Amino acid sequence: MYVYHDKAGKVIYVGKAKQLKNRVSSYFQSPTRLTGKTALLVPQIATIEVYVVESELEALLLEARFIKKYNPKYNIMLKDGKAYVLIRVTKGETYPAVVTARKMDDKKSVYFGPFPSSTAVREVLRTLRRIFPFQSVLHHDRRPCLYHHLGLCPCVSAFPNTLPAYKKTISHLIKFLGGHTKQVVKDLEKERNVASKQEDFELAAKLQKQIDAIAYVTHPMHQAFEYETNPHLVDDLRTQEMEALQQVLNGHGVPIGLPKRIECYDISNFQSSYPVGSMTVLTNGTIDKSQYRKFKMHSTGPNDFGMHAEMMQRRLKHDEWPLPDLFVIDGGKGQVSAVREVIEQDPRFVGKPLPMIGLAKREETMVTPDLEEIHIPKSSPALQLVMRIRDEAHRFGITFHRKLRSKGFLPQQ
Repeated sequence: MYVYHDKAGKVIYVGKAKQLKNRVSSYFQSPTRLTGKTALLVPQIATIEVYVVESELEALLLEARFIKKYNPKYNIMLKDGKAYVLIRVTKGETYPAVVTARKMDDKKSVYFGPFPSSTAVREVLRTLRRIFPFQSVLHHDRRPCLYHHLGLCPCVSAFPNTLPAYKKTISHLIKFLGGHTKQVVKDLEKERNVASKQEDFELAAKLQKQIDAIAYVTHPMHQAFEYETNPHLVDDLRTQEMEALQQVLNGHGVPIGLPKRIECYDISNFQSSYPVGSMTVLTNGTIDKSQYRKFKMHSTGPNDFGMHAEMMQRRLKHDEWPLPDLFVIDGGKGQVSAVREVIEQDPRFVGKPLPMIGLAKREETMVTPDLEEIHIPKSSPALQLVMRIRDEAHRFGITFHRKLRSKGFLPQQ
């Protein structure tokens, strides 16, 4: 982002560029070739102020805020005489909507902008709609629309019970458009952690996807608007997570390669009875349900350590299953010790470093085979990767347990 000031210090133009040096120098290298608005602008430039942002999306939003704040003379000189485009979020309607506008003529709405072009507005909204699905018409039909099937519109008028969740989504969107990206991420992380503690792992996974998407579109390595056309938009983020996890574990005596296949193990039971075990898999950092496995445990009583050991013994008997680059055990030092004894007896691991860790849920602490505790921030990509597969193991195990109860294999609650 760059801002031009005149001799009096007044902002006269706001712009953005990926290669700032090339953009700014182009104004001054051949001043005789400049025409129109630019020819009038350049002689008045006295100082240049620079703002470094991390993505194209943030540059667009900051540019809009500066245009609104300073009303620069050479930004508002539009050739067709039209007003700049605004993003309008309705709040007076029963079902909030996100639309475009040319005037701020509704006091009950929240406006963002003005944006320098309608193309910029469309890019912003297309990107954000994939993160924060919204209704894009003021009076939505009571039937689900095409965008609902694409995951872009909640169709609240057709599903009124989703209104509370939708209003929360709109609140996040407003904060994001207002430049409070970090606060939105913190809010989503809190919601995800609550959902995880309440064992609502489907919601936790959904919130994590939103967090990942925000990280993607605000990351300096990516073009924000690739998000709307790239069906594999988080592949590079997954690679970064795997590399981060590899680096953390290598630095704590767990010499693994890039963990392209990670297996996680969890025990689910009801009042210490009828336990079931679950094995979930991440392939290249992505959930791979085709590789999931479930176990009806033979052990009984409150013996979590023994059940983890039993599940690993049964898993290692399956030579046809590919070995993982990393085993993740849901639990702390006790569970890790029990499983370690099983793995180190397997001929494929005798005399070799064991590619395994535990994840103690209370503080989200990783535990190495040597029982060293690894404490890293919850925002760490490495920990996010391990937490994601752990939460998925919880979800899968609980779903299996409930399914058995519903079929009469286990007593109902």
